[in-house]
Amino acid sequence: MQDWIDDLRAILGDRLSLSSSDRDQHGRDPGHPDGAAPDAVAYPLTTGDVAAIAKCCSAHCKAMIPYGVGSSLESQVSAPHGGLCIDLGRMTRIVAVNAADMDVRVEAGVTREQLNTELRDTGLFFPIDPGADASLGGMAATRASGTNAVRYGTMRPNVMGLTVVTPSGEVIRTGSRARKSSAGYDLTALYVGSEGTIGIITEVLLRLHPIPERIAAAVVPFPALGPAVDCVIQILQLAVPMARMELLDEVQMRAINAYSHSDHAETPTLFLEFHGGPASVDEQIETAKMAVEQNGGGPFTWADRTEDRKRLWKARHDAYWAAMALRPGARMITTDVCVPISRLTELIVQTRADFDERGLTAPILGHVGDGNFHAFILFDPEDVAETAAAHAANNALLERALDMGGTSTGEHGIGIGKRTHLLSEHGDAVELMRALKNSLDPLKIMNPGKIFLEE
Repeated sequence: MQDWIDDLRAILGDRLSLSSSDRDQHGRDPGHPDGAAPDAVAYPLTTGDVAAIAKCCSAHCKAMIPYGVGSSLESQVSAPHGGLCIDLGRMTRIVAVNAADMDVRVEAGVTREQLNTELRDTGLFFPIDPGADASLGGMAATRASGTNAVRYGTMRPNVMGLTVVTPSGEVIRTGSRARKSSAGYDLTALYVGSEGTIGIITEVLLRLHPIPERIAAAVVPFPALGPAVDCVIQILQLAVPMARMELLDEVQMRAINAYSHSDHAETPTLFLEFHGGPASVDEQIETAKMAVEQNGGGPFTWADRTEDRKRLWKARHDAYWAAMALRPGARMITTDVCVPISRLTELIVQTRADFDERGLTAPILGHVGDGNFHAFILFDPEDVAETAAAHAANNALLERALDMGGTSTGEHGIGIGKRTHLLSEHGDAVELMRALKNSLDPLKIMNPGKIFLEE
């Protein structure tokens, strides 16, 4: 151990931390506060630093755990085997903005808000918005999504290329700035969503989008969950190019009102946003109003000014903290599933009923425009029966989603908590995934214990 630390110190100097507080902070995320701490934390400044660190860890056969801002929710940053946490948060250069081609290359520690601030004068923006001001390297590693996914997609189609440090310390570049390619294996797609288990992403080449000429946002209450979700499906079937379609159930709306000091109706509610030219947005709104009326929703509360929209979406992005405030001192299971749109109403209604029958406080919300929703299941860790009920409710939700042809995670990733459900979802294909992992990481030092049950 000491030889390894000495070698790391020679690379990093005072950018290597052994403090217990630093280590503890880097071993947990909001979804798993009991994560395991690494033996040390490294703060590289360049891809070259990361490559040198990887060569050192490979030589000493020590685990490496990449870290962005710690906003992942499935314990991707935990260090169950100790090792080195590699905090990329100081790698914050925006390497190249190519406005004419609508792409940008950034270092992994750049956050989405930092990037969009830099892009303001170009007329472009990066639309993927998972809620937290996550790092773009971390968003690529977890294949993040968010509120704009219904229109702009997830990280997968918006990442054009990567710079990756392999477990043995080589530096590779995947993809290109061309809009399409048929050259070789799609290594970019392999690394996007790999959760740090086969390499360390140090730079990301991203697709940008024009800032819409007009943006209009609205909040619309509904009398019940079923009609609210049915309205979402109808709007999509009417080919309205929605930018955002968020559902918050009555429990989440109660939490938001208390936390954000707002006065929304405490019933199932849609948060909607429309992007486009003035005439296009007017047409979208009229079609959406028709669907809302047919499903018993309304009235609309509009937010057209930038500051009003930011206030509205801040309340939505604070949903996690609002849910936590419903039961101070409680623990939370944060989970997410995604199903075909045609099964969404059935799944959400069944899930709400299941939570209520078990006596659980568990808000539901989500990016329903692409069939994805989240549940925050609160429980008292000292109450054995309630803890068991919370975990049983989570498992039941995941199993229902898989039975409906969906997935156990729409955007959080597998991490540690959903490894068993990965087997249920993909069956024998998991062994092929494991074989790829082992071929690229034969020493099994890249974020061990994540995605796959340990052999």
